[in-house]
Amino acid sequence: MQRRARSWHRDGLRIAFVPTMGYLHEGHISLVHEARKRAGPGGIVVVSIYVNPTQFAPTEDLSLYPRDLPRDLFLCREAGVDAAFLPSDASMYPGEETGQFSTYVVEDRLSRGMEGASRPTHFRGVTTIVAKLFLCVQPDSAVFGAKDWQQAQVVRRMVQNLNFPIQVVVAPTRRDVDGVALSSRNKYLSPEERPRAVALVRSLDLCRKAVRRGVVAAPLLKARVRKEVSQYPSARLDYVEFFDPESLKPVRTVRRGSHMALAVRVGATRLIDNGRL
Repeated sequence: MQRRARSWHRDGLRIAFVPTMGYLHEGHISLVHEARKRAGPGGIVVVSIYVNPTQFAPTEDLSLYPRDLPRDLFLCREAGVDAAFLPSDASMYPGEETGQFSTYVVEDRLSRGMEGASRPTHFRGVTTIVAKLFLCVQPDSAVFGAKDWQQAQVVRRMVQNLNFPIQVVVAPTRRDVDGVALSSRNKYLSPEERPRAVALVRSLDLCRKAVRRGVVAAPLLKARVRKEVSQYPSARLDYVEFFDPESLKPVRTVRRGSHMALAVRVGATRLIDNGRL
């Protein structure tokens, strides 16, 4: 991958990169289309497909995470992807079984709250694998989805702090007809559970309506979200937070322009969503 990337750069071609864990859907394909714009005329779009083990805790769904490589590659071809990068665990974490892999990349501020508090080992795995993928693909730009807002801001901070010569692009969240954010994990939902996933987007709508009427104390709005989620059978709120969209610092008073993120378990499936209010 590195040799190919250097060859493209020698030919004066720009590389735009979309890192994924596979099981692609329309949301991923929208990132590919954004990457094509960033690559420019004659440029190269690279998609990586790799289920990264270090961002899963031992109790999480690594072994169950949906995989369909033939379908993923078909969708990549249909979307005009120039190269699919399919690294193995052995190439990404060489010597891990024998204790020879011990270097990790850690962002120590933006990653503490929300997903970082709920999944303490998650972002160490994310920043490590993204840094390694950047070194392999050597992109000029990389496109991430806004559905994982905190992740995108953590990656952006890492790129700034470590002087990666890469533009981080955050593309809009793609949603289903009922407003539910597209996610590979939606596959886990049973037919009975799928309608209950609207609890997340309905909570976002509730908060948007509230701030249109004026500023609201964050604890009061959190209580309203808990009540909203509790109305859906088998839905349980993991967290809800209101914060500044750039610094991710929690706000005590929620107003127009504040950002909101939440995680909800619908049955055994954990879903996340976020949005500007």
